[in-house]
Amino acid sequence: MAETLTILPDDLHNQTLVANVHPRNWVNPQPAPRYNLVVLGAGTAGLVAAAGAAGLGARVALVEKHLLGGDCLNVGCVPSKGLIRASRAAADVRDAGDFGINVPAGVRVDFPAVMDRMRRLRAQISVNDSAWRFRDLGVDVFLGEGHFTGRDTVEVAGTTPLRFKKAAIATGTRPAVPPIPGLMEAGYLTNETIFTLTTLPNRLAVIGAGPIGCELAQAFARFGSRVALLANQPQILVKEDREAARRIEKEFVRDGLNLILDCKVVKVEVQGADKVLTIERAGTREELRVDQILAATGRTVNVEGLNLEAAGVAYDKRAGVLVDDRLQTSNKRIFAAGDICSRYKFTHAADALARIVIRNSLFLGRARASALTIPWCTYTDPEIAHVGVSEKEAQKLGIEIQTFVQEFHEVDRAILDGETNGFAKVHVRKGTDKILGATIVGRHAGDMISELTLAVVGRLGLGTFSRTIHPYPTQAESIKKLGDAYYRTRLTGFVKAAFKKWLAWTR
Repeated sequence: MAETLTILPDDLHNQTLVANVHPRNWVNPQPAPRYNLVVLGAGTAGLVAAAGAAGLGARVALVEKHLLGGDCLNVGCVPSKGLIRASRAAADVRDAGDFGINVPAGVRVDFPAVMDRMRRLRAQISVNDSAWRFRDLGVDVFLGEGHFTGRDTVEVAGTTPLRFKKAAIATGTRPAVPPIPGLMEAGYLTNETIFTLTTLPNRLAVIGAGPIGCELAQAFARFGSRVALLANQPQILVKEDREAARRIEKEFVRDGLNLILDCKVVKVEVQGADKVLTIERAGTREELRVDQILAATGRTVNVEGLNLEAAGVAYDKRAGVLVDDRLQTSNKRIFAAGDICSRYKFTHAADALARIVIRNSLFLGRARASALTIPWCTYTDPEIAHVGVSEKEAQKLGIEIQTFVQEFHEVDRAILDGETNGFAKVHVRKGTDKILGATIVGRHAGDMISELTLAVVGRLGLGTFSRTIHPYPTQAESIKKLGDAYYRTRLTGFVKAAFKKWLAWTR
């Protein structure tokens, strides 16, 4: 029988979630004599690898010690986007007067209802990742802690070892806790615990201005928390285009966030009901009093307890399981996919890497991770979406580029939507229209970046967008405008003079 797990709050929604992704009455199956593929970890990478392999006829075992669905379903993408959507609704109500909509005074956010909605939708979505569904797909699902006992065997919770021809490690990551004196004693939240809240913190400090920190800081500010966002860099979202990050900072200030950048949290103390952070910046110290602290300072790979040494799998405690371009480990029988081995720690990247593992492990494929074009999006409001190389990366690589920018305050639909704090930017190889990278800032940037990603994958030049008809009015028309801008650069003085002579002659 599976161990009993409880997710707080222990309501009907979370009971439904557990019943799907770690059923209390689950009995592990009798192991097969040998598996084509044993998968450790049932997050996105593990689920995709298991389902895909089983669908192709392989005998597959899937091992998970906690919750199927991993971070994405339980404590990541799904619950966070549920909260973000609610926070956007709150912001829309706040700004309704700009559209001539009179909102009665006293309208407020019902935070318990917001969280209840999130838990209800998460439970609804969890059916897709349920143990029952994967059993019906032909996967042997084993609940319990698994570890290698040899180069081709895995043991789960004391069961008979699972023998495999190939295996895939997909155990993911967990929150990294910053080594701040007093933080542990004061208590803190991470993405693994913040979704258990039922009461809105009046004052919230968010340590870390990466995607998780920024998304949740803005959401909680819109719900009504007084939020301080602390970063040890002079900008938020340091991996993003500087101008893109600046646009988000502008929106954060509008939402009432207290941005404390280029700082260091020296210590945390408890004084009565307050958690007191001592912050150092520009050579001076100040105190920040809050009710809750969210630590969002990166991720730590889950390599502990796997007994990788017994399997002959090389790993690094920071980088994770070490793989080659085909995602093969130092043990040629064993592959890895997802956050445990990739610098692209996104659900869609884990999905793509798992598909490479299927091809390369079961069918002698030669698919390479380096051949993937992986876009990403940070779901602040506006969103930041990116694909390919940035201007800074192009400079480091010695690539000459030409950059085209279309501001949204010149795009009709963005003006009508009141969403002009954004832009679309594309870098092309100088002298050509070959797209090397792109960044979009806008409320729908995550949806819009796919058009440019397709162009990169399909090797379509920026000029293609000038010839592509876009419905009017849409914000995606900004990309067509970029194509038009490229073609205007081809209209040199010589060409323009030649056209003028031709048209005069043919009049």
